[in-house]
Amino acid sequence: MIDVNKLKVGVTFTEEGQPFKVTKYDFTKMGRGNATIKVKAKNMFSGAIVTKGYISGNMVEDITLDKKHLQYLYKDEDKGYFMDPVSFEQYEIPLKVLGDDVSYLVEGDKAWVLFWDEKILGVELPASVVMEITESEQGAKGNTVSNVLKPAKTSSGLIVMVPLFIKVGDSIKINTETGEYTSRVN
Repeated sequence: MIDVNKLKVGVTFTEEGQPFKVTKYDFTKMGRGNATIKVKAKNMFSGAIVTKGYISGNMVEDITLDKKHLQYLYKDEDKGYFMDPVSFEQYEIPLKVLGDDVSYLVEGDKAWVLFWDEKILGVELPASVVMEITESEQGAKGNTVSNVLKPAKTSSGLIVMVPLFIKVGDSIKINTETGEYTSRVN
């Protein structure tokens, strides 16, 4: 069991047999009453985001997730395919479980896949990923009074707003939490 005061961002816990991962934590203390803790948590089975409220001092059941470092192979219309580089065992993960995280996976790269009781819950993304631009419009010169952005498509199909100087073939760093362009990579 874990105290609800320790439900910081990234902590996993279970309620009613459902695993949750905290995405936002808010602590409120008003006057003489008890403190309240509100968390936004992602249901790791369904992908639904729920808001839960607790009174300070309550307990929830914590869970430990197993991680395997697997190589991302490819995706089709309804599944993503991963392989253990040591045993060559393959794993099929429904895109519903992967959610939007599949857009940040690059074919051939390794990713941490999360398991709970032999059930796959998803992938753990790094803070940022480097991807190559495959499609982009030409930037119009003279439009540089402020930060002008244009859409660009990455090798995984993700559309990112990038500065005008980015062109096809450039590699860029993308923040996986916000989905925004961070910098160009040489």
